[in-house]
Amino acid sequence: MGYIPLPENVVAARAEGVARASSERRRARSGHHGPHRRLGARPPSWDYFADRAFRRLAQGGVWLILLLLAFILWSIGCKASVGDAGATDSASSRPRPGTSARQQFGVLPQIWGTLYSSLLALLVGGFFGIVDGDLPDRRTSCRHGSRRSSAPIVELLAAIPSVVYGLWGLFVVVPAMRPAANWLFEQLGWIPFFGTTLSGPGLAPAALVLAIMVLPTVAAVSQDALRLVPYRVKEAAYGMGATRWEAILQGDAPAAATGIFGALVLGFGRALGETMALAMLIGNSNQISLSLFSPANTLAALLALNFPEAGPREVAGLDVRGAGRCSPSRSSST
Repeated sequence: MGYIPLPENVVAARAEGVARASSERRRARSGHHGPHRRLGARPPSWDYFADRAFRRLAQGGVWLILLLLAFILWSIGCKASVGDAGATDSASSRPRPGTSARQQFGVLPQIWGTLYSSLLALLVGGFFGIVDGDLPDRRTSCRHGSRRSSAPIVELLAAIPSVVYGLWGLFVVVPAMRPAANWLFEQLGWIPFFGTTLSGPGLAPAALVLAIMVLPTVAAVSQDALRLVPYRVKEAAYGMGATRWEAILQGDAPAAATGIFGALVLGFGRALGETMALAMLIGNSNQISLSLFSPANTLAALLALNFPEAGPREVAGLDVRGAGRCSPSRSSST
């Protein structure tokens, strides 16, 4: 059987393909990174330099922000130093030895109230925010599609002013919680968390309202983090026989753990900085108590309520408290 030559058009196409492949290899070796660069080719040296430069600039920006924050705290502390504003015991609400007991106060009760109310709010609002961030997932089955209706409602909560939350808490939340709080005190009063009655504003209504306020932030950020998880992770969990919640808790949640942690940090920051709603609901009492129904105070509420009537000496002390340091507050009544 003799040799049969290929058609000329086939030979020409084959030669053109070989020439194109050779040209692409030469272009990749020469450092050309245009749109025709072969996939998997080594990036040129310029890309490495740009990546390292951007990384160094980003790290420098982070350190610059930290140094700027430290400078702000140092300048405020120098402005309201102990020598200008008086001496207090930074670890308690008592004056330091050798100082007058008048017009000298610590800041520990306010720090306790700030952290206690913020952690309670984050415990409630963070849980529901993460759950709400996963339920409106567009990739879930049709029988769960009706739950997407909760997303617009949660997003609208961020547009409500703090004063409205405070008024709603005073006239709705506090009266609604008072019977249950008094029953818990009567039945379980030996537990420190239920050791007092709810006679008015207190930690529990303030933490509940604060949890609703941080809910939109946690839900929005956690939802974005969960959407970035490839759906193949959940499909693999389903293929191994996992239920829907097992796929979420053992598949999506670990993959989006960094984003969820960021959502909780942002929600905690929102809780720490909230002012007017807590000033109306927490009771403004400088005491330390584990009871959920006792009144307390926060740093933000202290600053908001005392700055309008503070003199130069009191303003110096309030500046230190706002900077996170311990210093005397406004003077007491004679």
